[in-house]
Amino acid sequence: MRLRRGSRGTRGSKLSQVAVVVASVALAASACGKTSSEASQEDDKDDKSGGSSSEYKGKGVGLAYDIGGQGDQSFNDAAYAGYEKARKDFKIGGVDMEPGDGESSADKVQRIEQLAKQGYDPVIGVGYIYAPAIKEAAAKFPKTTFGIIDDNTVKADNVADLVFHEEQGSYLAGVAAAKATKADHVGFIGGVDINLIHKFEAGFVQGVKSVDPKIKIEKRYLTEKPEDGGFSSPDKGQNAASGQIESGADVIYHAAGLSGQGVIQEAGSQKVWAIGVDSDQYKQKALAKYKDYILGSALKDVGGAVYDLTKSVVEGKPITGEQRYDLKSGRVGFADSNPKYTAMKDVVAAVEKAEKDIVDGKVTVETVP
Repeated sequence: MRLRRGSRGTRGSKLSQVAVVVASVALAASACGKTSSEASQEDDKDDKSGGSSSEYKGKGVGLAYDIGGQGDQSFNDAAYAGYEKARKDFKIGGVDMEPGDGESSADKVQRIEQLAKQGYDPVIGVGYIYAPAIKEAAAKFPKTTFGIIDDNTVKADNVADLVFHEEQGSYLAGVAAAKATKADHVGFIGGVDINLIHKFEAGFVQGVKSVDPKIKIEKRYLTEKPEDGGFSSPDKGQNAASGQIESGADVIYHAAGLSGQGVIQEAGSQKVWAIGVDSDQYKQKALAKYKDYILGSALKDVGGAVYDLTKSVVEGKPITGEQRYDLKSGRVGFADSNPKYTAMKDVVAAVEKAEKDIVDGKVTVETVP
């Protein structure tokens, strides 16, 4: 794994658009890790300074990335944006750590416990894969607040389960796809065949059918297990998108993490619509070449959840228990950054109506395909 303290860079958040620049740093990681560059004196001082509140005694926020790591232009980068905004706003330190290739569950436990032992608070695992590690570490470090994104199975007094109604944003993506398709043929590509990604599929399919039940929907999962690269292989995403386009789909929605870059690349190359996920992928620099073909993105404000948890700890009132974010809370939504999308008045109107219907309780979105 790679351990960083305050990586320099700009990342777009999801609903709240964050752009923060901080000094580049690195620490030598433990036995399972890699070493990056030496810390600057300024950032080192920042990490030792503690929080903006005199009551806060932690070293800052500790963030452990999911498969794909920082730079996925999606899930992990959204978490990074919230991490950076919290560090800046609360004047605290922080360390963000990358997963290793082919790592074991023990490696995840070591990473989470290392952050807690060094005094970082909160310590946040980005992704359900951290559930066993968070559960084990929370018992050993009862005075540290832990957060886990996309999992609600860890029940402890010092753990916040940060979960989302992904199906709601996906429903909006389905409505947009159904209104935008000219071939009456759309596609869904999931990274891994698991319950979490099934929620994305379920919402998307329901949204499409709400517009026109006769529209054909292609469905494809890249792998059965996360360790097989479903969330971290752009080539797999590109191949899957190529197959769906060849079959006739002219709008493709992905929920595939880093693999989704390949989906968007292929869609853009073939001049069909892609719909991104988690972050506003229209704004991601790595995808700028294809942005004209990114219709929108189903947003999940992971960065906002990271920020909220950090804020609560710094202020001495840690959030714990299940925190579920939805359209009504503003932590789930659909991005409308592409001018080509906003010019499609019938598509925009349909998505806005669908959002209102969900918030008002007129539409309940399914979570199982």
